[in-house]
Amino acid sequence: MDKKYSLEKIRNIGLVAHIDAGKTTTTERILYYTGRIHRIGEVHEGTATMDWMVQERERGITIQSAATTSYWKDCEINIIDTPGHVDFTMEVERSLRILDGCVVIFDGGNGVEPQSETVWRQANRYHVPRLIFVNKMDRVGADFEDTVKQIKKKLAAKPLVLQIPLGKEDKLMGVIDILEEKAYIWEEEKTTDMDYETGEVPDEYKAEVKKYKDEIFEKMAEVDESIMNKYVNGEQVTIGELKAAVRKATISCSFFPVFCGSSFKNRGVQPLLDAVVDYLPSPADLQEIKGINPFTGKEESRKHSIEEPFSALAFKIQVDPFIGRLVYIRVYSGKIESGEIVYNSRKSKQERISRIMRMHANTRAEIKECKTGDIVAIVGLKETNTGDTVCESKFPISFEQMHFPEPVISVAVEPKTKADSEKLSYALNRLSEEDPTLRLRFDEETSQTIISGMGELHLEIAVDRLKREFNVDARIGNPQVAYRETITRKVTEESKYIKQSGGRGQYGHVEIEVEPAPAFEFNDKTKGGCIPKEYIPAIEKGIIEAMETGPLAGYPLIDMKVNLIYGSYHEVDSSEMAFKMAGSFALQAATKKAGPILLEPIMKIEVVTPEEFIGDVMADLSARRGKIESMENKNALCNINGTVPLAQIFGYATTLRSLSQGRANYSMEPAKYERVPKNILEDLLPKTVV
Repeated sequence: MDKKYSLEKIRNIGLVAHIDAGKTTTTERILYYTGRIHRIGEVHEGTATMDWMVQERERGITIQSAATTSYWKDCEINIIDTPGHVDFTMEVERSLRILDGCVVIFDGGNGVEPQSETVWRQANRYHVPRLIFVNKMDRVGADFEDTVKQIKKKLAAKPLVLQIPLGKEDKLMGVIDILEEKAYIWEEEKTTDMDYETGEVPDEYKAEVKKYKDEIFEKMAEVDESIMNKYVNGEQVTIGELKAAVRKATISCSFFPVFCGSSFKNRGVQPLLDAVVDYLPSPADLQEIKGINPFTGKEESRKHSIEEPFSALAFKIQVDPFIGRLVYIRVYSGKIESGEIVYNSRKSKQERISRIMRMHANTRAEIKECKTGDIVAIVGLKETNTGDTVCESKFPISFEQMHFPEPVISVAVEPKTKADSEKLSYALNRLSEEDPTLRLRFDEETSQTIISGMGELHLEIAVDRLKREFNVDARIGNPQVAYRETITRKVTEESKYIKQSGGRGQYGHVEIEVEPAPAFEFNDKTKGGCIPKEYIPAIEKGIIEAMETGPLAGYPLIDMKVNLIYGSYHEVDSSEMAFKMAGSFALQAATKKAGPILLEPIMKIEVVTPEEFIGDVMADLSARRGKIESMENKNALCNINGTVPLAQIFGYATTLRSLSQGRANYSMEPAKYERVPKNILEDLLPKTVV
């Protein structure tokens, strides 16, 4: 049933974390305790509600973000469960873009892991208020205080401890609320019950509770003047005043409240839900959202209000086998009903909304309208893609688009039969429409379709979906690394594009200067109108297109500054095409002289291995051109952190298993591009270049 809630009673939250920290397990408990499901599903059993894809259930990991709605304490909570694996970081990125708050989950035994750092940085980029949940406190080696220290050190964040665990490891009984000074205890035989007992804080914990409560007073005095005055004058501060201050500090991202428990053992989830309602923002708490009017180019804003003109951001595309293309949107202002027409401000097209769906993983319920604060799926938007803004045509606005990382790995895909050939193109286009980090291109030289993605697992899942969802049998080539090229010195180059073949000719003349830079930059430094302003965008376009093919081995060029310094034009013969070609030829000639080098993607890697295998693991990493940056021993395990070239790490999972008798594991994420060593370069470049 689609209940009606005021804007202040809506919470749009996501669960984000490193792989295997317990996001989906926590979501299952939330759904159970809020009455959304009546039986708890488990990830390891392949029965989790939110992991509905076949591939997710087989592997026990989340691949696609899944949305659902539940209700707690008279609040509507829209939840998005996200993947933890770095290959699917795009799902986290687009979820954080449209969420009002999130719960970041840490493994109490492993602390702040590499992907935890990545999702934290993503949340920082979008200024998303966060709660911290230290999970798995029932595990051997779980250390709450150490995890809080790591949050301060590794994330440069300000955690605010509002709960501590009651008991350790397998003796975990519950949690202690610092503000209320109460213990919440779950009985062993009633682990899935809604009820938990509230008791007094045991004597051995009272000093610790006082220490953390004093910290809360001090930190809240920093952000709330009335609390500071009462604190200084020794006056009584009520729990309500403290909670209001914590909420204010959370919404401003000044502090991040910390909670704890064990989702798998069903301890601590209900207090976490209370915290979501108490401390995370509703759409009404947020500042107005800014965008650009596509007609005037001026900045405009929309208040989070149902009275404002309708505006929403499309953040996810999903192809449903029964009803077709679903476009997930977050409504920022106004309301819309099914059957109405919306305007896609990026594509300048109008589209009709045929149906509006409220999603629960892969099941759906049709509703008549959606309004400010809602996260829903729309049927009927055929032209709208991820990152597009839909709004009222009378009040157009375009919100900032999303940032997606560049792919680092590619494979060639060939159909096995002619029948598969026709289906392959359709299937790949559908997959790339759903997933903006899955890129397609056709290699003219080899007549192969190349798909690029974020890692081996990402491409493996894409190929598996081709077979299962689209019945396409395809041969897959070996993984190819996404190399890049750049330049090492400053060069000036001139180019003229002149064509005279009867009638009107073509004339474009440019002089450019190229030099190394941290990222691509184009500057018009011409003086005196030597090139008319209307031709400058064409020159830039020609330069950008020429950067797709580098001078060494044809890989894309990155990290360079291009300055347009001079040129000339012809009153009759000059055209945008002529200047585009001149810009393209100038860049090609300049980069050949500018000391071009080849760059390879470098991955940040963390290997967790039992101590007896450290020597073998480190020797293997060194043989793969890996660089060890730090080592940390904890609970008879060693955390090895370093970097390794992507080209050297294919098939590493199998090698690591054999080196450690299956007991070690690793995680990776893209870190940077680095120059390819000379001895490797000879094998990568065409023989004529070397």
